Amino acid sequence: MTSTPAPAPPIDQAPKKAAQRPSEAFVAHVLDLCESKRVQAELRSGLGRPVERSNSLHRYLVPRLPERMHPDAKRAHYAIAALIAARPRAAREADAAAAVETDGSAAAGAAAAGWWRRPNLGASLAIAVNKKLIKPDTAEGDLHLMARQSSDAIHPRLPALTGQLLRQGVLVDWAVLLEDLTWWNRDRDRIATRWLETYFRVRTLEDRRADSDEENE
Repeated sequence: MTSTPAPAPPIDQAPKKAAQRPSEAFVAHVLDLCESKRVQAELRSGLGRPVERSNSLHRYLVPRLPERMHPDAKRAHYAIAALIAARPRAAREADAAAAVETDGSAAAGAAAAGWWRRPNLGASLAIAVNKKLIKPDTAEGDLHLMARQSSDAIHPRLPALTGQLLRQGVLVDWAVLLEDLTWWNRDRDRIATRWLETYFRVRTLEDRRADSDEENE
């Protein structure tokens, strides 16, 4: 008796999208919440505050977070929610446009470029310097200072720093920053080194391209 061969998969079947990281899903959730001006204002009230003084945020974030969560991770999630809610109008419009371009899926960008290649805070500062929006000494001083500090010192600095970047048209990858803040106290040296390495790599990108072009002539 002959067996019936299994049907071949359809050749026009679309490839599966990469699964979202939890950080990306959280950021997408907060972006959706900020569609309501009232909710956005309540989330923004947690700007620069520890979790214990962010009572207006509990209603929106507690259902989204695990019941047992490391305090550093919880603080990072609350901080990112407040920072997203505090974005200037231009940054909100840019985020909306980016969401449309990726069909609403942050995972699509991660799959295409690779998570480690997405811009961290060092990259954002380098972009601002390259555009002559921030002085190199200022950006490098901020990075070196944060590399020596705990998250208790970094969190209060973030509203002014990210606000400056966003107002000048430099976007911040919130999911990457969320994960970096979550692990900062437990893996500060590695994360700070990545920020600094990325900063100098982006800062010198045009010079390295020019050198490469000269070698190929």
